[in-house]
Order: sequence, then structure tokens, then C-alpha cells
Amino acid sequence: MPLAGAVPRTLEEPSVSQSRAVPVVFVHGLWMHPISWGEWVDLFTAAGYDAIAPGWPGDATTVAATRQDPDALNKKGIGEATEHYAAIISRLPDAPIVVGHSFGGLIAQRLLGRGLARGAVALAPAQFKGVLRMSPTQIRSVLPVLSRPGLRTKTWSHTPETFHTTFANGVPRDESDRIYEDFSIPAPGRPLFQAGLANLAPGSPAKVDTRSARGPLLMVAGGQDRLVPEPLVRSAYHIQRRNLGVTEYQVFPDRGHSLVADSGWREVADAALDFLGRHDLAPSTPES
Repeated sequence: MPLAGAVPRTLEEPSVSQSRAVPVVFVHGLWMHPISWGEWVDLFTAAGYDAIAPGWPGDATTVAATRQDPDALNKKGIGEATEHYAAIISRLPDAPIVVGHSFGGLIAQRLLGRGLARGAVALAPAQFKGVLRMSPTQIRSVLPVLSRPGLRTKTWSHTPETFHTTFANGVPRDESDRIYEDFSIPAPGRPLFQAGLANLAPGSPAKVDTRSARGPLLMVAGGQDRLVPEPLVRSAYHIQRRNLGVTEYQVFPDRGHSLVADSGWREVADAALDFLGRHDLAPSTPES
């Protein structure tokens, strides 16, 4: 069953009653529905943030409905998703913190570099233009998509077997199957092609502005991640840390790409909350 915190408000606008709350926008990556952020939304809300988890353009409000209409995600790439979240941010009362996973982590960095966020947490983020490192493990994980050029404009879905092999390899098969059943959806192929060819495309939408003044950034990697291996995230971190803004890096050695939705999610979420608190990005306490 879906997580208890995955309520409809996670897909909508933030609560207007929390006037002193800091907005947080959660951005999911490929093959995961925004409802997978349910426990995170509950935790951040309890900590005083005003948290929301809107979907990508084309996501339906439920996992089942998204699976039934995968064509709604056709041709959705990094640029379209970034502008979608930029439009959501423009309607918020204050600049938010953006927390993104996988391609959501790439989008979070793009929004931060554009000055649309006060801080960001990038969890196992997809590589941006300028990151040259790729591993055989990563290539094997994305080959089912990249070996089929027709998927540039269409979607591709995992099976329970491929999901466990490449996405949730850090947890037992029964837990992987639960995550797959509760949260996995079709994903557009375009972002994978865009990221894979980013260093060959002058106008690539996978480009991140790493030089402009920005707020704090935490980058997190899973040591067992096969889709976005730890060395790739570390390479991106070495680029980001040249920025004058705060940049921190944390590795969870035993975790795979499902680190935001599996049974160890709380450890990762607590690390994000700790980072935000240490860099003055926690909600202010109302005066008594």
C-alpha cells in the first residue's frame, strides 16, 4: 500500500496558514510517482516546513492513472520539467528549498543556479553537462532505453526484475517489489538521451549554472547506486564546490538508487534536515 503520508495535498499548493513556514518543493526522478515523497512531506511538515511534492508535467494524480496513460509523458524532457517546476515556484509566497532525486536532483540544481531556490538538496542526482565520468554499471542500467532511439519521444517502464536490478538493488527483492508496486510509473526517455549527449550539445537542457551566486547545496550519493554511481555524483560535487556558496557532499555506502523511498529513507531525510538547519534554512520559530 502507498505510504500513509501520501495525501492529495502533496500534489497541490502549500498551505496558506503556515505564514512563517519555509516552502519546500520535492521533485521526483524517472520511474517514480510524486506520491513516493509522502513520508518526506509528513516529516518536513512536522519540522515546520510547508512541503509539497508536485509531479512532472504529464503525471496523473495516482500511480494507476499514470500507468494507464503513459503517452501523457511523451516528449517530456529536462527543459519541460524544469520550466514546470519554475512555474510552480513562481506561485509560492517565498523562494523555496528544492529537494530532488535523480533527474529531480538535476532539476533542483538548475533551479538553484537560476536563483529560484534559497537552497537545494540533490539526492543521487543525474549528471549535468560538464560531468564527464560514466561507468560501465551506469551504461548497462540505462542501455534498455539508450539502445532504442525511438524512445527519445516515448516512455519506457521497468519490470519488477529490472527495477530490482538497477533501481532498488540496495534492498531485498520483496522490498523492491513493494516499492515498484506502490510508486513505479512509466518514464519519458528524453531526459536520458539529453543527459547522455549533454557534453556534445552546446544548448543542452542538462546544463547547470554552477557559477552564479546561490544558496547552500547538499549532494548525496548511494555507494551501491547503479543508475547514478557514487563517483559520478562526486565528480559533480567537485564542480559545484568551486562556487562560493556552501556545497556539501554525503555518501550512504550501503544504499542504492531507491534511497529516498526504501526502508532507509529516514536516515537520508534526517541528513537533509540537519544540513538545512546548520545553514539557516530551517523555519523560524514563532514568537511566544
